[in-house]
Amino acid sequence: MISRNITIKNSLGLYARPATYFIQKANTYKSSIWMIKDDRRINAKSLLGVLSLAIASGSTVTLTADGPDEAEAISGLELLVSSEF
Repeated sequence: MISRNITIKNSLGLYARPATYFIQKANTYKSSIWMIKDDRRINAKSLLGVLSLAIASGSTVTLTADGPDEAEAISGLELLVSSEF
């Protein structure tokens, strides 16, 4: 299991369109991927789950992956977030 804190840099946060890109990318990995914000843990492969966190620009979340491609999953998602979508 790997965990990493990431900061959302997109100017509008993780709203509908960037959240869709995020979950599409997350679903390309076999590992289970979770996102944690303010004591709430959601499945990062669920659009409704990601949107329910209401992640604003500048927010820091923790990504956790567990599975055969966990390192690749965390790195790929961190790269996507750092590109500001």
